[in-house]
Amino acid sequence: MFRNILLLMAVFLAFATISCKEESMGEIPDKTASPNILLIIADDLGKDAIKGYSEGLIKPNTPNIDLIRTKGLLFNNFWTNPVCTPTRSCILTGKYGYRTGVRGVSDILSQSEISLQQYINSNTNNTYATAIVGKWHLAGTNTAYNPESMGIDYYSGIIRGAVTDYYQWQLSEDGITKTQNTYVTEALTNTSINWINQQTKPWFMWLAYNAPHTPFHVPPSDMHSQGSLPAYTTGMDAIPYYMAAIEAMDFQIGRLLNSISAEERDNTIIIFLGDNGPANQVAQSPYISSRVKSTLYQGGINVPLFISGKGVTRTGEENNLIVATDLFSTIAEVAGVKAIEIHDSKSFVSLFTKNSTIRNYQYTEIKDDTSDIWAISNGNYKLIENVDGVQELYFLSTDPYELQNLLNSTLTTEQSTAKTALETELNKIRK
Repeated sequence: MFRNILLLMAVFLAFATISCKEESMGEIPDKTASPNILLIIADDLGKDAIKGYSEGLIKPNTPNIDLIRTKGLLFNNFWTNPVCTPTRSCILTGKYGYRTGVRGVSDILSQSEISLQQYINSNTNNTYATAIVGKWHLAGTNTAYNPESMGIDYYSGIIRGAVTDYYQWQLSEDGITKTQNTYVTEALTNTSINWINQQTKPWFMWLAYNAPHTPFHVPPSDMHSQGSLPAYTTGMDAIPYYMAAIEAMDFQIGRLLNSISAEERDNTIIIFLGDNGPANQVAQSPYISSRVKSTLYQGGINVPLFISGKGVTRTGEENNLIVATDLFSTIAEVAGVKAIEIHDSKSFVSLFTKNSTIRNYQYTEIKDDTSDIWAISNGNYKLIENVDGVQELYFLSTDPYELQNLLNSTLTTEQSTAKTALETELNKIRK
């Protein structure tokens, strides 16, 4: 009998050990259970300078970005803010700028805001390793305030956002700022590759390139196909330099993607976007150079968005109305958080696999030293209004580049009804 008791005890201990091991292993994030997330933000990239959109006659050679587009979805109606700082804030917080106080390039995001990365990890038992590499531009001149202050595991990049020289620039990492001489687009890619290769659990990489933002320059010759360009000086045609910077960025994106194993790439969703429209020096027809970056016209806010990879089974063009804040809940849902709608953000994960309607209105805004303006659209009609009450109304369905302000003549009943509906929704949003 004693032997039987010992045998039963041994069996019980064996099962208990197995059970404990299984429970312990369950607490370790499985690198294949949750998709990796690669968010790539291009700086000042308009629809007129990337393949897939009809705007612009001159397009750069971008085989790697093209693959992101052709293997997934191209979004035709993606709105950001017209300058970089508020767009990044909208993505990071899921909130419109008037709620966070970040509406212009000089505004500083409060460290009390909950970042997307914090939100994900607080709702997934810290599943993700998180990094931001590149342009930060949410801290003003405070170099001590970097993404790590908002719960991101790792940061390496340009705190103040801009560089004055792509070959000599200031890199901030671990609280130390040093001058770097490696071409900035290449250096940021190197850092991203190294960080991703070190990860042992699912990762979320936010890679914010400076390219193709000014200064116009000549990238390394092996990274572009624009020929032998002389050094850029003011007054020269800037478009070849702009295209060269985009091609160099694409070259580096190719390096990054090729550095990830096939198995890991299959488990990675890739999101590529521009943060706002092009600078006036490089805007192409049908855009008007005075109606691109820094303005609420379509050339300043309707920018490229491509998404492909893990979980994206649809391909082709998508016409749903999407805004920058929507990336917050979308990425959170990709990461496993049930966040269909939070703050000013609506998840559009459903579009990855089927047709659905995400939102009925788009909203954006800008406030700086010279302007305080907001815009709203239902996809057909678009209303722009400034703080003084001056308005513009456009019918985008037949006037996509806003050449005819309907308020310059008497409105039809339909137009008047649409305007009233937009004003009502605007008041709801900004209440």
